[in-house]
Amino acid sequence: MAKIKLEYLWLDGYEPTQNLRSKTKVEEHENFQGTLEELGNWSFDGSSTRQAEGGSSDCSLVPVAIYPDPTRINGYLVMCEVMNADGTPHSSNGRATIDDEDDDFWFGFEQEYFIMDTKTQLPLGFPVGGYPAPQGMYYCSVGGKNTHGRKLVEEHADLCIAAGINFEGINQEVACGQWEFQLFAKGAKKAGDEIWVARYLLDRLTEKYGYYIDYHPKPLGKDMDWNGSGMHANFSNTALRTCGDKEVYAKICEAFRPVTAEHIAVYGAYNDQRLTGKHETASIHDFSWGVSDRGCSIRIPLIAVQKGYKGWLEDRRPASNGDPYKIAARIIKTVKSAL
Repeated sequence: MAKIKLEYLWLDGYEPTQNLRSKTKVEEHENFQGTLEELGNWSFDGSSTRQAEGGSSDCSLVPVAIYPDPTRINGYLVMCEVMNADGTPHSSNGRATIDDEDDDFWFGFEQEYFIMDTKTQLPLGFPVGGYPAPQGMYYCSVGGKNTHGRKLVEEHADLCIAAGINFEGINQEVACGQWEFQLFAKGAKKAGDEIWVARYLLDRLTEKYGYYIDYHPKPLGKDMDWNGSGMHANFSNTALRTCGDKEVYAKICEAFRPVTAEHIAVYGAYNDQRLTGKHETASIHDFSWGVSDRGCSIRIPLIAVQKGYKGWLEDRRPASNGDPYKIAARIIKTVKSAL
């Protein structure tokens, strides 16, 4: 028999932005295979996470995905949905709203973020009481003058890959101390699971560096001439991947126009500070789409056009602090309404 450390992860009920919570269950197992079938449900104090009242505080954790924990011996990361005592999804449970049971929708999320120094409360590379050189040389840079935080970023990439997450890349972003990682998954629920587990690994890693991660879409202030952080959502279904029809692409893109407000409502808090029409964004007050246009709300990638309108679309509006479950659920609903 071996002692297995199971880190149960879930999203709390804080608004407007939910937070990751976790706790460890140690169990004895013989020949543990790391499957969901070997796991039991658990519970937590919902009154401490804004998900229940003190008089009836138990909420249930139902495992939905499991990954090896590369930082622990005999450790696993267990992503969970939060359920009410009667077994129904909790109101904070965005994963339960995704209509993609056949995994027809594929998502690739581009998660941007700032690495912050806990002592200065500033992004890496920012001097106390001043500013670094203007943005321009930080994007995909190399060398100690313009590149800050690479050691953490590289270690995070290794952890994600070791955990079995479909991690696709990293790069330094446009602003000083800003980075991005990319994930891809076949199935909207899996894509959301992997973003949240990757965020967990990143947040936990900062504990040993004296850093923290700021997912706010405009952490340097809405009036500052620095890029904000987004989480561009690249998505496809069978129709987008195979249709070969410009009109189908146009019809799907246009389906987003009348529900712009519904999308913005779940694309992350304070996104109005980022979606200004500047810094490679479309205005939050407008909706637009176009081929290879990073100033549009939705971009049709040039490669999809070159392949005869077979590929995917990129919604550039989601903020870095958005919930990938809710973002995917809303995109799927809109795409299905067009077909």
